[in-house]
Amino acid sequence: MSELIKEVTEAEATPTAVAEVVEAERPVVFEEALEAILFAAGHPITYATLARVFESTPSKMKELVSKYSEIYNNSDVPRGVILLTYADSCQLCTKKYYLTEIRDALGIKKSGSLSSSSMEALAIVAYNQPVTRVFVDTLRRVDSSYAMNNLIDRGLIESKGRLDAPGRPMLYGTTSDFLRAFGLSSIDALPQTAEEIKAMFARMDGAEEAADVVENEQISISDEELIVSDANPVEEQAAESCDTYEESHSAEDDIVEDI
Repeated sequence: MSELIKEVTEAEATPTAVAEVVEAERPVVFEEALEAILFAAGHPITYATLARVFESTPSKMKELVSKYSEIYNNSDVPRGVILLTYADSCQLCTKKYYLTEIRDALGIKKSGSLSSSSMEALAIVAYNQPVTRVFVDTLRRVDSSYAMNNLIDRGLIESKGRLDAPGRPMLYGTTSDFLRAFGLSSIDALPQTAEEIKAMFARMDGAEEAADVVENEQISISDEELIVSDANPVEEQAAESCDTYEESHSAEDDIVEDI
């Protein structure tokens, strides 16, 4: 009996060869994985994040996503979404063509379209950013406090710091929401001709109203006044601020700057 116990004990103490179960390598198709990630996220995903997931570099991810976006967006396969690429991120978005159906299905009420004054202010900021409110006032020739506040509330413009001038007025520029609203990949993609500008503003919510505003020339700024970035608007604003800040600054400016 003792010999039997001894044999069993020795058998238990002897290491046995256990076959290692090696999981088969799971093939991952980059394009499919990218689409799955962006669909699940519902918001922009940075190239840095994708680089971590796919063990690559942000620049390589940006290159791959940009190439795939051209294929994805121009495919013969009917889709209700498009792949948008930005400077440091990418996102899957629904096509504006189906905005009515999306709103009906999800019970989303249509938001009000931008007024002509807000359109004017937004165009000036977009083409000359970063700009101060005084700079916008100068081009529009009227006070732009309400229009600027409206654009901030809608998330289309935001603070970009302060101008190094007396009073240190706030500088404003467009946001990533602005790019998505107008279907732009970057500020460099802003249209330059009058017809292209009309088409861009017509893509905003209330497209018909926006198109009418531009077509009827309710936006009274000429092309020369609108695009003045070559003149270095920040330097011009510094000079203007010395003369106009004290007399133009009001309580409404503080509301804009504190948002």
